[in-house]
Amino acid sequence: MSDILKKILDVKANEVAAAKKVRDLASLRRDVENDKELRTNLRGFEASLRGKIAAGQAGVIAEVKKASPSKGILRDDFQPAQIAESYAKHGAACLSVLTDVQFFQGAPDYLKQARAACDIPVLRKDFLVDLYQVYEARSWGADCILLIVAALDHGLMAEMEACAHALGMDVLVEVHDADELAAALKLKTPLLGINNRNLRTFETSLQTTIGLLPRIPADKLVVTESGILTPDDVKTMRDADVHAFLVGEAFMRAPEPGVELQRLFG
Repeated sequence: MSDILKKILDVKANEVAAAKKVRDLASLRRDVENDKELRTNLRGFEASLRGKIAAGQAGVIAEVKKASPSKGILRDDFQPAQIAESYAKHGAACLSVLTDVQFFQGAPDYLKQARAACDIPVLRKDFLVDLYQVYEARSWGADCILLIVAALDHGLMAEMEACAHALGMDVLVEVHDADELAAALKLKTPLLGINNRNLRTFETSLQTTIGLLPRIPADKLVVTESGILTPDDVKTMRDADVHAFLVGEAFMRAPEPGVELQRLFG
């Protein structure tokens, strides 16, 4: 595990411990499960991706991200609602909203603002290390959560996946290499994210996705993440029969994120 990932996970454990002192898991769980709107107001994340792909388009998960540990501030004029509107208008299948405060300058309110501004499904993009965060995600309106294999043991991953599914959310499981892929394939979710950014070196290579494809069953929906910066990158992936993408940096640096999405994906 890289030093930066370990540092992030330590911070997450502390954040969850602090949150539980304000509202314990039993109380949060009860509130989420008893909230009629949260039980019914769900948008199908996987369904939205598959719908775009079935129509011959790319299924784009467009990211709402102000900053990153490796690149610093990506967008000074950061308006989550406006960004979400722009993405939805220009063909995004789903949104990914950073809720991590310390490392990505995200916030739970950014997820709420983005989701309220459009009608497409929203992923809570964060480092989840505890069941508490799954209920938290649904309480904020998330339609999908991210589980990072590098950050979790299998037992906890499976428990968090089952909890998310019970709450009606989809699950995107993220891997970086063959060993992590083997662990991810033990889960039930069909959504398989391959992060082209090495969490140890922060270098990016699209070959990470290409190299893992032969090991992936046909029923999984592969989402390639990071390093998609040009139409040629998109073509490389689509030629390899990868049609779902998670893109953030390329959009966040553009004057109009949705217009850049449309330019990149045609």
